[in-house]
Amino acid sequence: MKVLNTFRGRLLLILAMLLIATLGFQYYLNLVTQNENNEIREKQEQTIAAAISIGISSLTRDDRIRDLIAAPDQTFFDDQARQRINDILIIDDKWQVSDSLSDEFLPTTDDDGEIVYKKLKDIGGLPAPMGASRLGADLRQFPNQTYDGARDDKVHAIPISTSRGRWYVIVVLKSDRNAAWWRAAQPLVYTLGVLLISTLITFLLVWRFARPISDLSLAAKKLAEGNLQVRVPDTRRRDEMGRLATNFNEMAAELEKTRDLEAQLQQAEKSAVVGRLGAAIAHEIRNPLNYINLTLDHLRAKFAPLDEQKRATFEKLTTQLKAEVGRVNQLISDFLNYSRPADPELTSVDARKVIEDSLRIIEHDALEKGITVSVVENEEVPNVLADAEFLRSVFNNLFINAVHAMESGGGHLGVKIIAEKSMVKIEVCDTGVGIPRENVAKIFEPYFSTKETGTGLGLAIVHKIVEMHDGEISVQSTVDEGTTFAIRLPIAS
Repeated sequence: MKVLNTFRGRLLLILAMLLIATLGFQYYLNLVTQNENNEIREKQEQTIAAAISIGISSLTRDDRIRDLIAAPDQTFFDDQARQRINDILIIDDKWQVSDSLSDEFLPTTDDDGEIVYKKLKDIGGLPAPMGASRLGADLRQFPNQTYDGARDDKVHAIPISTSRGRWYVIVVLKSDRNAAWWRAAQPLVYTLGVLLISTLITFLLVWRFARPISDLSLAAKKLAEGNLQVRVPDTRRRDEMGRLATNFNEMAAELEKTRDLEAQLQQAEKSAVVGRLGAAIAHEIRNPLNYINLTLDHLRAKFAPLDEQKRATFEKLTTQLKAEVGRVNQLISDFLNYSRPADPELTSVDARKVIEDSLRIIEHDALEKGITVSVVENEEVPNVLADAEFLRSVFNNLFINAVHAMESGGGHLGVKIIAEKSMVKIEVCDTGVGIPRENVAKIFEPYFSTKETGTGLGLAIVHKIVEMHDGEISVQSTVDEGTTFAIRLPIAS
């Protein structure tokens, strides 16, 4: 049974079955042809026997052959025998035709009333009789002593010894050349049909067995072109082709994993290099920023102009400078938070308390812009396993982005806290401008931002922190309707 599960075993089995079927059909065809030939030979013998019987009856009686055939009590010479016989000639001892089925050779009467007989030699076109060599000297009386192909009739000459000498009954059978041709061509036609069917079956088998090879070749070409997601469909086969397809798919999957790991490794190495470089640059930038910030405070405290108008201008300019210094300092903090390794201290944290702390950051801006804020928590929501500071950073970014999305004024910022089996789901919904569909898949990528002054690190930091907590984050957004962020965090046991 193991052999039948192999490609070679199945192919050999099918070829053997084809060979047996072909030989069996050929044997059956030969047997049918032999039976048909035996049946034809038997009918010919019966026809010849019936003709000889009629001829002998004509010798012993005064009736003509046609009268004997037409007699109501005659059953031996049937219609099939009549269809196979062309003529029956009775030749007397003087080699004259005394009787015949054909009017052409019957005796006639001349003007003097004497009977005129046709000589056997005068019958033109009559071929030599079958087995002519056995007639001896009598063969010289026949018009043709050898067959010249002029006629297709077969002649059987049967000598009959009578009291008046040797007479002959000559039976002329009709030609069956067309039937003989068909009988000769019939086995060839059937054999050709068998060969065509065998060729068709062989073609189908070759196509079926070669198709997996073609699929493998095409898949290997695509794999060489860099498409590591290509797979061969014939993995359910149990032969060599199925195992080869399975091995190919496993190889492609491993190559895809290897490429993904290499990409992740390259990204990690790049991030590490950027992180180290950024940390060094940020340290060098923060020192002068701190000096600038302290200097601005000193200027505002010691060197403010006495004139009220000039003082107002001075306060405005220094305030703008401190705001810009704070913005640069915040950009540096975001960059460091994303690039440097994080080690959260996971404890049991009340998610609602962290959310309420983060909402205080946008409380003033929301009031100025007419944005309503609501927090809805289902009953008996357990604490989450998280680092409170990291979690606060997540909600800070989400709430600030939500307020910016409702910059035009008015709207609603809603937070829902729901328990789900082993997770706590937190939804942050706003009614802002929404995110275009083509940008939804990119918002968690670092340095991607649709704001002119944005760094593109806020949502990247959110995604990174959620992953560090073994959580999940997803987003749904509709342009001009709003955006919903869904965060799932594990429950603290």
